[in-house]
Amino acid sequence: MSIAAEQALSREEQDILQELMNIAFGRASADLAEVIDTYVVLNVPEVRTLKVVDLPEFISTEISDHDIISIVEQSYLGRFKGVALLIFPSGAGRELLKLFGDNVEDYGEDVSMAALEKESILEVSNILIGACVGKVVELLDDEVSFSPPRIIIEDHPRNAIPCEIFEPDSLATVMRTVFQFSDRNISGYLFLINSNESFQWLKKALNRFMEQYE
Repeated sequence: MSIAAEQALSREEQDILQELMNIAFGRASADLAEVIDTYVVLNVPEVRTLKVVDLPEFISTEISDHDIISIVEQSYLGRFKGVALLIFPSGAGRELLKLFGDNVEDYGEDVSMAALEKESILEVSNILIGACVGKVVELLDDEVSFSPPRIIIEDHPRNAIPCEIFEPDSLATVMRTVFQFSDRNISGYLFLINSNESFQWLKKALNRFMEQYE
C-alpha cells in the first residue's frame, strides 16, 4: 500500500503541526520546571506519515544509539487520537530521581531501585505527555482524555516497542522530537503517533488554525 498524496499532510500542514508541537512542548517544559526546577530543551520536531507496519523499525532506528531503554506508552483519546511513547535510555530513571531530590537511602530496603526509577519516569511522563498533547489539542479546539500508562523499565528496544499500536494496514501521522534536561545528562525521545482514524479531522483542524492568521 503506497501513501497517496491525499493521505499525507501537505508541507504547510506539517509546518503548522511542528509549530504547535513547539508551543506545546514549551508548555510541558514550563510545567515540569515547576516540579523539578530545571528546563527541558526541545529539538525541532519532525512530522511524517508512515505505514503502521513500519513504525517499530522507524522508532528502533531513531533510538539505535541505545541498547537498553525504558518506555512509557499512553493512549490519548478524542478527535485527536493516538499513542504517545516517551523513551529514555538506560539509567535515566536513576538520574531523574536526583532531579526530584530523592535520596534512595531514605526509602529503606523495602523499596527497590527499580520501583523508584519507575515512579520517577512515570511522574515525568505524566507531565510531558499530558501537557504536550493537552496543549496541541487545546490549540486545535478539541478535548482529550488519557488511558492509564504502560511502562517497561530497562529492556531491549525490540522487546519494549509496541508492534501492534493500530491496524497493520493503516497509516499514522508521527510527531517525533528529542529532548534534553538542561544542565543534566538526561535525554529522551517523545513520539506522538496519531491514528489514521483522526487523520481527516487533523487536516481540517490544522487548516482552521491557519485561517485564523490569514
